[in-house]
Amino acid sequence: MATRKDSEVRPHITSVAPPAAIPGGELQINGKGLGREPRPRVAIGEVDAPIVIGSDSYMVVRVPDGAASGDLVVTVNEQARSNAWSCDIGVQIADNVHPVANPAVDAAGNIYTTFSGSRGQKTPVAVYKIDANYTPKPFINDMMNATGLTFDSAGVLYVSSRYDGIVYEVSPGGHMSVYVEGMGVATGLAFDKDENLYVGDRSGTIFKISRQRQIYVFTTLEASIAAYHMAFGPDGYLYITGPTTSSFDAVHRCSPTGEVETFYRGLGRPQGLAFDVDGNLYVAASIGGRRGVVKIDPDRQPSLFLSGPGIVGLAFAPPNSMVVSTNNALFRAEVGVRGFQVG
Repeated sequence: MATRKDSEVRPHITSVAPPAAIPGGELQINGKGLGREPRPRVAIGEVDAPIVIGSDSYMVVRVPDGAASGDLVVTVNEQARSNAWSCDIGVQIADNVHPVANPAVDAAGNIYTTFSGSRGQKTPVAVYKIDANYTPKPFINDMMNATGLTFDSAGVLYVSSRYDGIVYEVSPGGHMSVYVEGMGVATGLAFDKDENLYVGDRSGTIFKISRQRQIYVFTTLEASIAAYHMAFGPDGYLYITGPTTSSFDAVHRCSPTGEVETFYRGLGRPQGLAFDVDGNLYVAASIGGRRGVVKIDPDRQPSLFLSGPGIVGLAFAPPNSMVVSTNNALFRAEVGVRGFQVG
C-alpha cells in the first residue's frame, strides 16, 4: 500500500497535449512532481522519450523513432512512477516516397500516395498503392510530377500533374487516360456532391469541370508558392489552403457560387486538409510555432490535434484512423475519428 510519503514524491500527470503524434513530434505534459532531481525518465510504452524542457509542473518531450501507441509514464528517482496516460502514436507504413499533398484512400482501405519529385523530374514510380498489409506497390509509372489525388463516387482515381497541367483518370487496374487538360500548374483536386471536379491551378485559379468535361473558372485566389489543397465540408462549401511566404496564412471558404471568404487565419504554411463527420476541419500546418495537424472546430476555434514535423497532407481511413503524409513517409494513427465523405 502506498504511504503518505510515497504519494508526496510520486509524479502525477494531469494532461498530455496534443492527443496524437508521429515520431519527431512533441508532447506537452502537465502535472505535478514531474521534474525532481535526478533527471526524470519519460517513456512511451517501452521507449524512452527525450525531454526537451522540463519543470516540476510542465514538460515537453519528443516522440522518438520506434515509439508506438501506448502509455506515457514519468518516472523520478528511478522508482516513483506517475499515473499512465494513453497516447495515440502514428506508425510508419511507408517510406522512400515523396507526397506533396493528401494521400487518398479507396473504399477497400488501400492507401495511395505519390512520388512527386522536383519539377520536371521523371521518377520511376509516380503513384504507389499501399495495401492492408502496408505493402507499397507501384501503381502508376508514366507520369511527371504527380501531385493531387482524389476518388470519385465510383472508385475511380484522379491524379493531377503540376508539370503538364493535366488531370488523369486512372482505372482500378492502373490504366491511365487524360480526363482534362489545360489546368495550368494543376495541384489540388476535390469532387462535390454532384460529381463536379474542382482543380486548383496554383497560379491563382480554381477550375470547375462538369461530368460532361465542360470547364469553368470557379473562383480566383492569391497565387501559392507551393500548391492549392482543397476539401469539401459537410456544409457543401469548398475549403482551400495555398501556402505563401507568410507565417499567418489562411484557410479560405468558397460558397457553391464561388464567393470566397476567410474561414480562419493564423496558420503557418497550411497544406492538406480533411473533415470529420462532426464538421471539424483538420489542416496540415503549424500554429503558435507548433507543427503538425491543426483541428479547427465549427466555431473556428483551433487546437493542435497531432504533432509532427514535415506534414504535408492527411486523410481519414476506415474505421477511425488518420493517415498522415510527410515529405518522405506515411504514418497511420488510430485517432478514433471518422472522416467525412462527400455524397
